[in-house]
Amino acid sequence: MKKTLNFILCGIIMLLASACSSQKVSAVRLPLGYIPNVQFAPLYVAIEKGYFSEEGIQVELDYNMETDSVALVGSDELQFAIVSGEQVLLGRAQQLPVVYVAAWYEDYPVGIAALKEQNLRSPHDLKGKTIGLPGLYGASYIGLEALLHAGGLSDADVTLQSIGYTQVESLANRVVDVVDIYTSNEPIQLQARGYEVDVLPVSDYLSLVANGLITNEKTMEEDPDLVRGMVRALTRGVTYTAEHADEAFQICKKYVDNLASLTPEEQEVQRQVLEASIKIWQVERPGYSDPQAWQNMQDLLLRMELLSSPLDLSAAYSNTFLPE
Repeated sequence: MKKTLNFILCGIIMLLASACSSQKVSAVRLPLGYIPNVQFAPLYVAIEKGYFSEEGIQVELDYNMETDSVALVGSDELQFAIVSGEQVLLGRAQQLPVVYVAAWYEDYPVGIAALKEQNLRSPHDLKGKTIGLPGLYGASYIGLEALLHAGGLSDADVTLQSIGYTQVESLANRVVDVVDIYTSNEPIQLQARGYEVDVLPVSDYLSLVANGLITNEKTMEEDPDLVRGMVRALTRGVTYTAEHADEAFQICKKYVDNLASLTPEEQEVQRQVLEASIKIWQVERPGYSDPQAWQNMQDLLLRMELLSSPLDLSAAYSNTFLPE
């Protein structure tokens, strides 16, 4: 009897082990488009809290350029990336079958900042100014063009100067009059250094599609459960971070270079960056894409002549994979 019982127990253990070993684990390399930063806290939280692993997903974060990420996802060399909405439309215009499946940000995070002495009160006040920006590409450039249009201006009315990611130093040293910034980042750093600044967020003038999760049509068709899992893990990370900012900040120290070794004052600045980021995330309807924001984005790209003709916007994004 004892031998029979042992045999049955061994059989059960082998069956359980076989079931566990056969469970599908998907390895996903996820490009983010920037250096490690507290603004990526929801992803760090989702990894540490096991949200991805619960979905059978092993995520490797990759800090890569947005345009490269769109091309890689569009060619199915990667299945996912974090990019801004305009990159989806520009990619689809090049016949890349990329689709935006979860909004991370509700408000477009780009804006412009100037020292108080510039008396910047509206986009029209940009006329005649020298504006420093990373370059004529990406969300920063798109956002700036939106603000110029809101002020009735064009590129001919200002001087654009590529300064890379030196906005804080360039403004503090008065290399330029105005800088193109992420509203949750550089203004806080400037204020921490004692500079009084005026900020004009793009979202005050126009609703545009900001950063979110993209995939491609092949992955949507062949592995919809993987897409749902990625969306669910990301949106859980966003929600948890928004509700537990202190804990999320501590988690960031594992992922953001030198964050843990900063002085208390420097850490407080980064903590404020996280708080400011949370305010512009999509937390009320996690992941939801606003159709009007997509229409506004397409209209802007057409006006900039970055698109030659309208696209089928219904194919560019999907709310199908959002958690119920």
